[in-house]
Amino acid sequence: MASRADNIASNMSLANFSKATELKNRIWFTIGALIVFRFLSFVPLPGVNPLILGDLYDQTRGGILDLFNTFSGGSLERMSLIALGVMPYITASIVVQLAAALHPSLAALKKEGTVGRQKLNQYTRYGTVFLCAIQGWFLASGLESFGAQSGMQAVVDPGIMFRVGAVISLVGGTMFLLWLGEQITSRGIGNGVSLIIMAGIVAQFPTFVSNLGSGYSEGSIATGIIVGLIAMVIILILVICFMERAQRRLLIQYPKRATQRGMMQADRSHLPLKLNTAGVIPPIFASSLLLLPLTITQFAGNSVDTESTTGSLLQSTLQYLQHGQPLYMALYAVGIIFFCFFYTAIVFNPEETAENLKKNGGFIPGIRPGKRTEEYLDYVLTRITVIGAIYLTIVCVLPEYMIAQTGVPLFLGGTSLLIVVNVTVDTISQIQSHLLAHQYGDLIKKAKLKGRMR
Repeated sequence: MASRADNIASNMSLANFSKATELKNRIWFTIGALIVFRFLSFVPLPGVNPLILGDLYDQTRGGILDLFNTFSGGSLERMSLIALGVMPYITASIVVQLAAALHPSLAALKKEGTVGRQKLNQYTRYGTVFLCAIQGWFLASGLESFGAQSGMQAVVDPGIMFRVGAVISLVGGTMFLLWLGEQITSRGIGNGVSLIIMAGIVAQFPTFVSNLGSGYSEGSIATGIIVGLIAMVIILILVICFMERAQRRLLIQYPKRATQRGMMQADRSHLPLKLNTAGVIPPIFASSLLLLPLTITQFAGNSVDTESTTGSLLQSTLQYLQHGQPLYMALYAVGIIFFCFFYTAIVFNPEETAENLKKNGGFIPGIRPGKRTEEYLDYVLTRITVIGAIYLTIVCVLPEYMIAQTGVPLFLGGTSLLIVVNVTVDTISQIQSHLLAHQYGDLIKKAKLKGRMR
């Protein structure tokens, strides 16, 4: 019955889409902002030769640069003004969240409501500027020496002026993206920063399809492999949609209260615990840590003496850490599981939740308030986190295994697929909410008009 009612409401909402002028304006604004983002990804950084840079970038594929390049929509590969994308903001926000959960003064600031959140957002922006400046300086320094040993120079005029100009340009590009994301959130539809990341990922889809078609026409990719990849992506999307919406709902009961008719009635509610509380943070952290040493070595070029014992050992280790290698996939899975439990413990505090329930008079039936409720919440959260960690591991490791077996690079890895599906589901939910609000608004207006006519 409930699903049938939801379908009816959804159909009624879609029927009123043409009348929802505000929603259409929000959607058009979002599309326009994303077009601006794509235009900026083709504006090159001053002082960089894009042709030579493209050739040099092909020599460093497989490192952490591929991860950042995916999230920035190819901006890092072209070294555009928004080459860093919004990843510094994501990193700064994660650090601030972790600090707010661990540091007493920041934790107290988090509890102050709107004022506290604004202060934490301000700290996040300061951290974003700091990270952009640091990453921009190292990126500019790396570009100056990038490809020097191969006889190619990506920077036209190396020097301190190029580094300062690159840092200013990259910081300005990232901060403009943050402003653009905030405008999408307030005047458009969906979460602006998430939509920018998703637009960068989806922008590489035509290139992937073109490479796949070229491989099929040349005979290097069999028909069965293409069908298997498509089937795997569809199954993973369905699994992600189901698991991301899955919840463990704990029944919360409150003391009986007297109603207007003098009857005693007990209030009930539910405490929803998401199966995947950590979201996409575990695969991002795990892949970043694994690809960092590989990227550093690639930037170092031939400076490492491969004839020495240390150099030989380093080269052998890096070979085992390449994409698709068993050691890489095993460490990737272990990292995802570890960060699932670590980040969930940071985000959700059973002690604080149990204390809030006790203050409001709520309790879980059969569980004593206070310490016993805290232990029960920790027990339930641990069990569902095990399931969530297994789900994330399968979704992220399976594409890596398929890439290793087939040799076909998927443009949608596990992390990218999680981001695309989550953002799409969230945006569709917000569109439906706007449609229902518009429908209820029309009903209220009609009821007021009828009341005046009477």
